[in-house]
Amino acid sequence: MNNFDPPFLLRNPHIQSILNSIKLRWPIVANRSKGMRNAAKSHILDCGDGVRLQGYFSGHNPGQKDLCILIHGWMGSSESSYLLSAAGTLWDKGCDIFRLNMRDHGPTHHLNEGLFHSCRVDEVVGAVKRIQEMFPHKRLFLAGFSLGGNFALRVAARAPAADIKLDRLIAICPVLYPPHTLLAMETGLQIYHLYFMKKWRDSLRIKRKHFPHLKGLERISGFKSISEMTDYFVDNFTDFPDMMTYLKGYAITGQALATLQIPSVIIASIDDPIIPAIDLQNLASPDCLKIKTTRYGGHCGYLKNLRLSSWADQQMAKLFQS
Repeated sequence: MNNFDPPFLLRNPHIQSILNSIKLRWPIVANRSKGMRNAAKSHILDCGDGVRLQGYFSGHNPGQKDLCILIHGWMGSSESSYLLSAAGTLWDKGCDIFRLNMRDHGPTHHLNEGLFHSCRVDEVVGAVKRIQEMFPHKRLFLAGFSLGGNFALRVAARAPAADIKLDRLIAICPVLYPPHTLLAMETGLQIYHLYFMKKWRDSLRIKRKHFPHLKGLERISGFKSISEMTDYFVDNFTDFPDMMTYLKGYAITGQALATLQIPSVIIASIDDPIIPAIDLQNLASPDCLKIKTTRYGGHCGYLKNLRLSSWADQQMAKLFQS
């Protein structure tokens, strides 16, 4: 699949990664996805065990179309540029769309007292099952970006046991082995590290406004690195014994995907500055899983021209229609 060949100016992985999510791109993709956004209606999902997640459903003619559930990355939302771009493309191809917000992402901090962490896969399984029940469809697709791709793959591995009938899954640059991703963010270009620290701090401030009785959240803002923030967070707000146990808890390397039965495609870039591509060789190899790598693309970038159009969106549409 190494046929993504962007113009020379867009071959730098950092340019790809940053332009994909930069605020400048949002009005462009918002306009391109206007039809999908105009049709969107907000829904609160009962995910079991008292957990509520929120998202937006856009339907052409429910029951007559394929339905695609899209999951954003860490500190993104259903309104992130890359997610709107993909949703708009799939909508234009005839799919109904559900853009799911994970816990404490988008406008959802008030829905659950417990804080988001990346091992909360059961509630996303519950959300996908509830969406399946609420919205009639021909076929059910699931796609995710970065951490959302990681969640999507873990949901798919659990789908048969949860009576979720997924037809296909696509993960764009999914988080593979979180300890290596954390190291890449802290030792690589500092713009990523600073960006995610700011986004996480802002998210925790919003959480404190809704749940002021939660003690210790204010201390997180004083730490100087994501690893320090994560270490404190794990010790004080999760049941994991230490940070490394937590990080490995949502890894999809090793045998985590060995039981996968859903036809699935991972699209990953060799030059991804956040997700080390070397970890792709440590994934299980069920027959239903295909891994497609590209030389260029950065982290969830895949911008194919200076109009900031996405090659990955077109690949997703082709794979879902095949």
